[in-house]
Amino acid sequence: MRPPALEAKQKIAFPVPARETASMDIETTAPVATPPSNTGDAPLTELDPRYRTVLRIELSILAAIVVIGAGVLEFVVPGWTGVFFIPVLLLAALVIIRIPMRRYHARGYTMGADRLRVVRGIWFRSDTVVPFGRVQHIDVGQGPLERAFGLSNLTLHTAGSHNASVNLPGLATDDANAMREEIRAHIKRETL
Repeated sequence: MRPPALEAKQKIAFPVPARETASMDIETTAPVATPPSNTGDAPLTELDPRYRTVLRIELSILAAIVVIGAGVLEFVVPGWTGVFFIPVLLLAALVIIRIPMRRYHARGYTMGADRLRVVRGIWFRSDTVVPFGRVQHIDVGQGPLERAFGLSNLTLHTAGSHNASVNLPGLATDDANAMREEIRAHIKRETL
């Protein structure tokens, strides 16, 4: 007979996020909560779905450079037609389709009353909690791709040397600005 604690763990079910279709359409749904971590904290909020598209474009630029290099290598080595180019092209296509989805689903955040929790990583998971009392300043930044898609990066700079800055990419610009203002208001209340 199993202990009651094990039976209770088996009954817990979490919603599974929807997978992307093969046509790579941009999803326009609101962020969805993901299962809570082992620490017992609140469920994570997913990043903006447009972040996947930005990741795909960034990887496509890198993959194009590698594929062009493989094409040049095809001309340098005579008689090896397709030996370099075709595998590199297939690998690039796989990376462009799969990696952005994995990176997107591996990231999330929770904004509490007095802290921000950021979870990231595919192979090496990182769960960082930043108490607002340690925040020294907050940056909201955008690169050209993020600006085109209406996304921003929220960066919290903290006191200390380990994890002195925590970056949260893939937020809608309005959400990033609202989070910055909420953290500023909390810091202001705390200092009074």
